[in-house]
Amino acid sequence: MTEREPHMGEDPEVEASRRASGRNEMLRKDAEPSLGRRLGQIGVLGWTIVLPALAGLALGRWLDKTLSMGVFFSAPLVMLGAGAGLWFAWRWMSRQ
Repeated sequence: MTEREPHMGEDPEVEASRRASGRNEMLRKDAEPSLGRRLGQIGVLGWTIVLPALAGLALGRWLDKTLSMGVFFSAPLVMLGAGAGLWFAWRWMSRQ
């Protein structure tokens, strides 16, 4: 048994309150994340993937415009940015 036995002469209500407090503390430690926290994690993951892809696109468009190359740099840099974003997201999730 993990619960303590009441001491002689101790009020049963005090002991019941102590046990309830212990249960509440265990629930706080092992609580399921809230809906807001889950949605926040999804948002972080989305931006972690999208921002490097957009940065690759911006760099590719700038290089293409500067060198007059069409979409020679844009397409590969978007793919590299998306790959980097997926790798960052995987690393972030493995730490969670």
